[in-house]
Amino acid sequence: MQNKLLTDPFREILSDVADYYSSKLSEHGESARGVDWNSEESQTLRFEQLCKIINTSTPFSINDLGCGYGAFYDFLAQQYKSFSYSGIDVSEDMIRAAERRYHNRNQVCFVRSSKPEQVADYNVASGIFNVRLTQSDDEWWSYFEATLEALDRTSRIGFAFNCLTSYSDAHKMRDYLYYANPCVVFDHCKRRYSRNVALLHDYGLYEFTILVRKQA
Repeated sequence: MQNKLLTDPFREILSDVADYYSSKLSEHGESARGVDWNSEESQTLRFEQLCKIINTSTPFSINDLGCGYGAFYDFLAQQYKSFSYSGIDVSEDMIRAAERRYHNRNQVCFVRSSKPEQVADYNVASGIFNVRLTQSDDEWWSYFEATLEALDRTSRIGFAFNCLTSYSDAHKMRDYLYYANPCVVFDHCKRRYSRNVALLHDYGLYEFTILVRKQA
């Protein structure tokens, strides 16, 4: 498997993140906890928010950045009849698990990378902005911003992503996690990517989801 992270300007950050998630997969297996979510229920709730970017009854293509072992594909397959799916992740262990899990599925591929390489109708990214480990706010925001640029560049119709919220209860916040200001992120997307941006912060988790619908 070719390592496409070696030339990435954020390769040190991505290497640490990959190790973190590989350890979660090793500990918890192909489950919500294996990609560092608390439960299957909360994972499904996140998927429901991300899918609000999809506004079509016709076949579509989608990139899943930070795909883990591919759980979002299962959710999509229950909701939509025809789509092509590309899963992208920085963890080699996650990609290998996903390839084993879905080796017999049509219109499905997995790539070890830090960003989508092919343009798709939609891009989604779930959880990839949460675990900053030892990075400072400024360092993490540089990675955050560069990743949003990649999501925008490789989506035709729109993209969606989620973040932990800075409105979380202070006593529950952890130093190694990144809590984004939803107003700042909304403003950034609104000014830079599209007039049609939605901020979802009403689904009961300590996070928010941004939907960016691109101009026709």
